[in-house]
Amino acid sequence: MNLKKYTDYALRVLIYTGMNKEGELASIKEISDVFDISQHHLGKIVHELTKLDLIVSTRGRYGGIQLARPAEEINVGKVVRLLENDFVLLECFDKGTNHCVISPGCTLKHALNKALQAFFQVLDGYTIKDLITNENELRELMGIK
Repeated sequence: MNLKKYTDYALRVLIYTGMNKEGELASIKEISDVFDISQHHLGKIVHELTKLDLIVSTRGRYGGIQLARPAEEINVGKVVRLLENDFVLLECFDKGTNHCVISPGCTLKHALNKALQAFFQVLDGYTIKDLITNENELRELMGIK
């Protein structure tokens, strides 16, 4: 399974903004520079994160973005579920397009479904706060103070 770059970048935005002190705003340009991601692409991601009430965006000269709620209240598994729309690992996961002749008796789909559930169970155990427990190291790697 491969998560979209969109989801990866969205998680990076949440991690970056999660390291800011309460009330401190980050800019799309800052995040773009740190992660070498186009500002245009990040703008779309920030728009989506705002619509999902994960971040708050303040417009204007001194505007920017910040988490909409504390980092410990933003669950990673939930974020991934919100941003990813395709967890069809095999043809047989989609009843509408399944043409596999062994599907009725095959147990592979059950094993993969169990693995997918385990994947989310692990992600559900993490919040954005958990992803920034090594904040000093992350700041150093990002080149920020």
